[in-house]
Amino acid sequence: MNRMLQKIYYICGMIAGGLILCICLLISAQIGLNAFGKFAPGLLPSTIPSYADFSGFMLAGATFLAMAHTLRAGGHIRVNLVVSRLPQKLQYFAEAVALMIATALVGYAAYFMGALVVESIHYNDVSSGIIPVALWIPQSVAAFGVGLFFVAVLHTLVDLIRAGKPILSSPGEV
Repeated sequence: MNRMLQKIYYICGMIAGGLILCICLLISAQIGLNAFGKFAPGLLPSTIPSYADFSGFMLAGATFLAMAHTLRAGGHIRVNLVVSRLPQKLQYFAEAVALMIATALVGYAAYFMGALVVESIHYNDVSSGIIPVALWIPQSVAAFGVGLFFVAVLHTLVDLIRAGKPILSSPGEV
């Protein structure tokens, strides 16, 4: 189970990186069209329809899909300056409390992201850009990312309990 989850976290992290690359390509293409339009007006369209909407959707997808991978890779910002000075038992307790609070908060966010998707489907919400996009599509990606982050936080809490000692803080981070 651990290997499968790690693979899912990794794949979602790779997809998030791909989305960031797509944002760069889309914005670069728009800049190129703007520049080309200055030299040869009217030869090519001056704008990519709804490019700002699409880049925003991709940014949201990249952000939420990367959260689980980032947590498991130790990339989230943590305050270890104080915690690292505590005895190991108190470090363990601090990590357990932080992960339990994170589980509750992320679970709450995941529930309401799912509810937002259901609501968007119910009301047939679409984006207001030139190209109307059903909002449940990008919201589903974000909801999946938050749900996977919830699983990753829970996974980390279970790993902490199994290890019986602090697992989040390392001496190199202080």
